Amino acid sequence: MKMRDVVLSLAFVCAVAQLLSAGPKQTMLMNRLGPSQMTLYIANADGSGERPLFAISGFDYNPSFSPDGKWIAFTSERNGSGEADLYRVHVDGSGLERLTDDPALDDQAAFSPDGNQIAFVSTRGAHNASIWILDLKTRRVRNLTGAPTLQAAAGKMNGFFRPSWSPDGQWIAFSSDRNFDFKPHVYPDPAWEHPQELSIYVIHPDGSELRRLTLAGASDGSPKWSPDGKRIVFYEVPTAQTFAARVYEQAMVTSQIVSVDVATDAKVEETSGPGLKVQPQYLSADRIAYLIKAGPNAGLAFTKGAPGVKGSLRNPAWSPDGEQVVYEKVDFTARPQNQVLYSWEPDMDVQYTDVFPRFSRDGRLAISDIKNLATVATASISVMNADGSNKKVVFSDKEGAAFVPTWSPDGQWIAFGFGGFFGARRTQPAKLMMVRADGSQESKDLTKGLPNSGFPTWSPDGKRIVYRVWGDGDYGLREMNLADGSVKTLTSELDNFPAFSPSGDVITFTRRSAKTDDYDIFTMRPDGTHIKQLTTAPGNDSHSSWSPDGKYILWSSARYGFKDEAPLYDNSFQPFAQIFIMRADGSDQHALTYSRWEDSMPAIVPPAA
Repeated sequence: MKMRDVVLSLAFVCAVAQLLSAGPKQTMLMNRLGPSQMTLYIANADGSGERPLFAISGFDYNPSFSPDGKWIAFTSERNGSGEADLYRVHVDGSGLERLTDDPALDDQAAFSPDGNQIAFVSTRGAHNASIWILDLKTRRVRNLTGAPTLQAAAGKMNGFFRPSWSPDGQWIAFSSDRNFDFKPHVYPDPAWEHPQELSIYVIHPDGSELRRLTLAGASDGSPKWSPDGKRIVFYEVPTAQTFAARVYEQAMVTSQIVSVDVATDAKVEETSGPGLKVQPQYLSADRIAYLIKAGPNAGLAFTKGAPGVKGSLRNPAWSPDGEQVVYEKVDFTARPQNQVLYSWEPDMDVQYTDVFPRFSRDGRLAISDIKNLATVATASISVMNADGSNKKVVFSDKEGAAFVPTWSPDGQWIAFGFGGFFGARRTQPAKLMMVRADGSQESKDLTKGLPNSGFPTWSPDGKRIVYRVWGDGDYGLREMNLADGSVKTLTSELDNFPAFSPSGDVITFTRRSAKTDDYDIFTMRPDGTHIKQLTTAPGNDSHSSWSPDGKYILWSSARYGFKDEAPLYDNSFQPFAQIFIMRADGSDQHALTYSRWEDSMPAIVPPAA
C-alpha cells in the first residue's frame, strides 16, 4: 500500500472512531442482501464427477486456474463475513495460501501467462472497483486502472471488472461501466434500481494504450482470450435487462456469447436462441464453454459437442488443458439472526439482522421476517431481545407483507405497513396497521389500503405516526393524529422511509430527485418545514436510521458503484450499496462497510439493550 493510501486509511479510521467512541463499544445490526454460503467444487470439464474443493467451505467464490493447472486462485471471506481477500490452493485442496490481506475488497483473480502475477479487482484507495496487479514473488501491488486519465467523468459509474491476460502477456482485457449514468432501470417494469452498461477494453500491463473494443448500446462482460490471442470472447446482454439478470426475472433475459477480432473489431455471435448465457471461455480454437445462468437448460454448455451438467452453479472456470472445471454453488438460506459479520470499525461490533430492524425504548427489537428480499410476497412481524433471544411472532398474515415495524413510546404497540410493497405496490393495496407487542395478536387498522400506505415512524411523544403514501397521483409523507385519526400532508413528492429523531424534533426521509432520478437523504421538521438535503452523491441513498443519542444518521449508499458485472449477481436489487454514517447535520460522511454485497438497513443497538 502506498504511503498516501496509508495516510488516508488512518484518517478515515480516526474520523469514524471519533464519531463512535463516545462510550462503550457499540453494536450495529444490518441486513446483507447476498448469499449465506458459497462453496467451491471441482469436476470434469462437463461438470460430471464433482467434488468439494475443501472439506469445510470458507465462503469461497470466483475461482480461476493458474496457467500450469496446478493452482486455483479464488476469493474468500474466511477471515470474516464480508471481508474478501484472495487465496490460492492446489487442485487437490492442499497448500492453502492467503495472497492479500487488505481491508478493502479483493476479488476476481486472473493469473498472468507466466504465473508470476495476478490481475484482480480491488476497491483500495478510491473505493470504486479497479484492476490491480499483484506480484506473487514480492507481494507488491499496483493499480492498473487508477490513472486520472482513465477515470470516468464526475457523477458517472467508474468500475473495472473481470481482468483476463492475453496468451503473450502483453495485454489485459477487462469490462468496465465507466461513464455510464446512475439511472433507474425500465425493464421489466420501471423502478429505482440501476442497470449497468459494460464495454470490453484492453490495456497493456504497464497501464498504457487503453483501447475500447465494444461500443455503447449493449452490456458486454467477462472477456477471455482465444488460444492464439487474436480474438476475445464475452457475453452480450441488452443493457435494459441487466437488472432482471440479477434478480428473480433471470429467465426472462436473453444474452448471447460473442467474439471479437482484436485487430479489426469484427464481431461474431457464437450462440443463438433464448437463455441467460454468461462467462464464456475458449477450450480450443473453435470450441467455447459457457454458463447458462437461467432457464430450462441452466448449467454448463459448449458451442460444440454435448452440453454439460445442468443445475444452479456460478462462476465456472476451466483448466488450461480443458479437462477440469471449478465453480461455486450458492446458498441463499437466511442467515441466523445476530450472526457476527466482519467489522471494519474497531469500536463497533456488526451483526446480521432480518429486514427493517427497529428498537423500543427499553431495548427490545422488532423486525420483518422474510426468507429472501427478492420474493417479498409475505413477511411477518417478530419481537425479541436485542441479541435475538426470546423471539416471538406478533403478526402474521399470508395475504401480504408486513414491513417496517415502529414502536409506540410505551412499548405496548407496534405500527407497520401491511399489503403489497416494492414492485407489488402497483397492483396490491397496503394499509397502516398496529398490533400489540405482547403477541396477543390484537390489531387495529389505521388506514384502509388506498392509497398504498406504509413505512411508518412513531413520534417520541406517542401522539403521531408519519408514513408514506404511493399511487394514483398521491405521493409523499403523511402525518396521522392518533387521537382523532386525522391526516395531514407533510410532503407530496416521491418520499419514503421517514424516521423520527430520538428527540422528535427532526425527521429523516428519502426523496427521489426529479432531475437525477437518484434517491437522497433529507431532513425536515415534524410539521414538514425546513427541508434540508443531506446527501448529493450519485447512486441511491436510503434506509436511514438514527443513533440512540440522536447525534448521527446511518444509511445505505450506492455512491461507489458496482463491484462486479451486474448479470453475475443473484437476488440483489442494489448489490453495491454500503452502510454509511454522518453527523445529524450531514457532515463527516464515511462508509462503515466495504463488502461485495448489498449492506442495508442499519440500526445501532441502544444502551437499554
